Amino acid sequence: MGILRIAVLFSGGKDSNYALWCLMQQGFEVAGLITVIPKASDSYMFHYPNVEWSKLQAEALNLPINFIRVDEGKNEELKSLFSQLKILKKKLNFKGLGFGAVASEYQKTKLEFICEELKLASYAPLWVKNQKRLLKEEVEAGFEIIITACMAKGLSRDWLGKKINEETLQKLIILSEKHGFNLIFEGGEAETFVLDGPMFKKRISILESEIEWMNDSGFLTIKKAELISKF
Repeated sequence: MGILRIAVLFSGGKDSNYALWCLMQQGFEVAGLITVIPKASDSYMFHYPNVEWSKLQAEALNLPINFIRVDEGKNEELKSLFSQLKILKKKLNFKGLGFGAVASEYQKTKLEFICEELKLASYAPLWVKNQKRLLKEEVEAGFEIIITACMAKGLSRDWLGKKINEETLQKLIILSEKHGFNLIFEGGEAETFVLDGPMFKKRISILESEIEWMNDSGFLTIKKAELISKF
């Protein structure tokens, strides 16, 4: 049996990057990345802030990337995803789909149903991992992660643009225990963007960004970025 050719759902955030790396380590052939751009900023299924900058990550990874736009609303998102994955399956000739779901039964169940309908194998290498251990693994593996959205009590404005490293990880753990938010942000408590990783040929440098903060939540929007040498 040959190497299985898969596509990977890729938002540009920490978990989709780590899931991609895990699947590459397991020997899968990655036919391409699939980045979903939702119409709704409060999408039930998909990452929203700075998702268009995943094109720079794909370039750094030397992998083809495919952008698909999905309609607003729970059912409409899923219908859009199904129809466009069907087209991409034929175009890229992949047999499986990888994704970075960790704790969301809703997300995993919906993606597995779509895979079943399209006769694709599904792979969720991070599923039900211990959340503290997962974040620690991502940091220790060499992923450079910044926070790009804060939507939960306990995550103040000064977290926007902050890197998740060994020091800030401990602070996040304390805050999540105090305020009760999901440590890996899978419920939309925050969003992340990856500037570098162990499989990146170059790293991303943010040249210009803008913070928008309203009441007790906000976003960091990347305005200008480029790839630079890692050495």
